[in-house]
Amino acid sequence: MVAAAFAIMCLIFGTTFLAIKIGVEAGLPPFLSAGLRFVAAGALMFAWMWMKGRVKLSLLWRKEMLLTGMGLTFGTFATLYWAEQYVSSGVGAILSATGPLMIMIMQTALLRQKTSLRIVAGYLVGFGGVVLVVLPGISFGGGALWLLGCIAVLVGELCYSAGALYSKKVINQFSDSDPVAINAVQMMYGGVLLLGLSAVTEPWKMSISTLDWQPAILSLLYLTVIGSMVGHSLFYWIMSRTNPLFPATWLYISPPIAVVLGAVLYNEHVSWMTWTGVVLIVSGLLAMNDKVISALRAGIQKVQFKARVG
Repeated sequence: MVAAAFAIMCLIFGTTFLAIKIGVEAGLPPFLSAGLRFVAAGALMFAWMWMKGRVKLSLLWRKEMLLTGMGLTFGTFATLYWAEQYVSSGVGAILSATGPLMIMIMQTALLRQKTSLRIVAGYLVGFGGVVLVVLPGISFGGGALWLLGCIAVLVGELCYSAGALYSKKVINQFSDSDPVAINAVQMMYGGVLLLGLSAVTEPWKMSISTLDWQPAILSLLYLTVIGSMVGHSLFYWIMSRTNPLFPATWLYISPPIAVVLGAVLYNEHVSWMTWTGVVLIVSGLLAMNDKVISALRAGIQKVQFKARVG
């Protein structure tokens, strides 16, 4: 059961990048579509948790939820949605996988954690992977907007990293609230900020008149229900049955899924340099964090044990 849930979660998170691309190219304003997605998903998840008695309404008014939402949702997805107007979904997924790399850099630089030679080697290998992913677009005339899109995704991952580090403190501070409920509230705050950004930067009337409604609505529904609600629910369900790090290993599995889907279903160009970049980024992340390897092994062993006894 856990193995099937993990496979489904990885597939879901691997497909969201293509779903974003489809919605944006169908004419959905990127900030508007992102805002609607997270406000709707967050509100529905919070309502569900509240009806189950696992969260108090007072959580909605805490400034910590706003600050978490600014990093984890607003900063991360404002940049990603904007970038996918100019870069492929596969490149967006690969560069998004640098989130753990950014976290480790921030922990080293800001929290003064000790840095071993293995971690430095992981930094360099991961950075080499980013260069190989970005280089083909520069070499073959990707243009300034393509390069800005790549930079935007990386900036978004910096926002994600800051939000992730801060959210650890928030989860400990609000230990009486379910982490799913905390995630729901921060998504709502991030979504509201995205809608505010859309209101001042995107011409809604013009966008509606040129919208390709069917793919736009399907993209929005898929990202809201499957990407945000089902995907994140599976994440926390798997965590409760394995360990905190095991479900996070989706970051090492979903980028290849996203690249393949973009190439097969959307005819996105994938060069050998892109594939090499994927391998280097994942290898660098694994080299930097042996806890991830241990968590992956422990999670797999626990899944196998449950399969034998269940």
